[in-house]
Amino acid sequence: MSLHDAPGLSVAVIKDYKIAWTKAYGVTDPGGQTPVTTETLFQAGSISKPVAATAMLKMVEQGKLSLDEDVNLKLKEWKVPENEFTKDQKVTLRRLASHTAGLTVHGFPGYDTEERLPTIVQVLDGEKPANTAPVRVEFPPGSKFQYSGGGVTIEQLLMTEVSRKPFPALLKETVFDKIGMKDSSYEQPLPKTWSSRTPTGTDASGKAIHGRWHIYPEMAAAGLWTTPTDLAKFAIEIALSRQGKSNRVLNQQTVQEMLTPVKEGSGLGLFLPEDRPGEFGHYGADEGFQAVLMMNADTGDGFVAMSNSDNGINLAEEYMRAVRKEYGWMYRDAMPRSSGQEMMLLAKLRGVDAALKKYEEAKSLGDPKKTPDEYVLNSIGNYFLKSAKIDDAIKVFEKNVQEHPDSSEVYASLADAYAAAGKKKSAKENYEKSLKIDPKNRHARDELGKLVSEHDRKK
Repeated sequence: MSLHDAPGLSVAVIKDYKIAWTKAYGVTDPGGQTPVTTETLFQAGSISKPVAATAMLKMVEQGKLSLDEDVNLKLKEWKVPENEFTKDQKVTLRRLASHTAGLTVHGFPGYDTEERLPTIVQVLDGEKPANTAPVRVEFPPGSKFQYSGGGVTIEQLLMTEVSRKPFPALLKETVFDKIGMKDSSYEQPLPKTWSSRTPTGTDASGKAIHGRWHIYPEMAAAGLWTTPTDLAKFAIEIALSRQGKSNRVLNQQTVQEMLTPVKEGSGLGLFLPEDRPGEFGHYGADEGFQAVLMMNADTGDGFVAMSNSDNGINLAEEYMRAVRKEYGWMYRDAMPRSSGQEMMLLAKLRGVDAALKKYEEAKSLGDPKKTPDEYVLNSIGNYFLKSAKIDDAIKVFEKNVQEHPDSSEVYASLADAYAAAGKKKSAKENYEKSLKIDPKNRHARDELGKLVSEHDRKK
C-alpha cells in the first residue's frame, strides 16, 4: 500500500459461493487516523455497469424493455442522433451493455463537489456544464467492440424513462433489496447520512482529491457507492443464478445470456476472460477510487477489492494474485504482472531510468503484445508529474512522443509537463501538435487557450 501510495483498502474473498472473509486496511484519509472498515463505502467506478445491467435485464424479463429493439423507439426526452452508420444497424440495449453500439465517450471524469452538475441530456449532447464530448455513433452498431460509458448512460436514461423512477430508487428496488446489498447506493451526490462513511479519494501520488470525491450524474456508468461485501453478494447471486440455484433478481436463462460473449469477451455488463472459462468480472475507476471484481461461476471462487486510490487496481491485482495461489484457484497462475505494471513498480522503486530500460527490454522482444502501449508511458509520466518530478515526467513523455508520433494524447501530456516546468513556448508548440492530430482534443484546446490568454494579458 505504501509503494502504491494507497491510504486504504477493503477486501472480500469468496469460496464455495459464500463470503469466506473480509478484511480492511489503512485509513480513510491520507495522513489521517480513522481506520478503513469493512463497512466503509467506496466508489465502484465502472463496476456500476454490471449492477445497472442486472436491473436492465430484469426490466427485459418483465417485458418493459427489449434487448434487440432500437432504443429510439422508447426514448422520449432524447434520442440517438441518426447518421450514415445507423441506416441499417440500430443502437440496442444488447449493444449498449456489451459496448458494441458504435458509440463514443469511453468514460467520465466526474464533477468537483463545487461544480454545477449537468442533466443526463446535457451529458449525452456534450452541452455545458457537461465536461465530456457528445455521445454519438461513429461506426456501424454491432460491427465491433468499443468501450463506451456514454452508451451505458443512454441505457440509464431509457431505464428511468420507461420505469418512471429515479435511477437510485429503481436500482434499490430491483437489485439491492433483493440481494441484501444494504450498503449500496447510486445517489449522486450521497446524502449526508451516507457520506459520513466515505473515505477521501487520492490521486496516483497519494494526494487528496479536492472535495474528497467527484460526483457522477452518469450513475449507471460510474455512480455506485458500495462495499466489497455487497459486491461479493452481487457476484455470488449472479454465479448461483448461472447454476440455477438462485433467482432473487434474474432467472437462469437471463443470466446465461448475460454471461455469453457478444464480442471480444464482452457480455452484458460483464467481461468474460476468454482464457478463463467460467470467470466473469469488471474493473472500476472513478477519480481517486479504484476497484476489482472477479468471480468464477463454475467453482464458486471470487474476489473483490476496493481502494481510495488511483493506484487501487494495481494494488488489488497484487492481492488477488496471492489469493489465487493461496486458495488454489482453477486459474491460479492467471494475470501475471504485465511489463507495464513492472515498469510502474520500477519507476517508483528505482526511478525513471530503470523504468525506461524495462521498456526497451520489452520492446526488444519484437512482440507488439508485450511492448507497453502509449497509455503505460503516459501513466508513468503522469505519476512523475503529480509527484512534482517534472524533469522525469518530461523524459518519459518525450520518449512517448518518439514512440507514438501520431498520438494527440502524448503531445498533450508532454505539453502539460512543459507547462509545469514553466517552458511555455514548448508547451504551446506541443498543444498545437496535439490539436493538429486531433482538433477535438478538448484538454489540449483548453490548455492552449489558457496559455494564449495569459500571453495576451502580459502584452
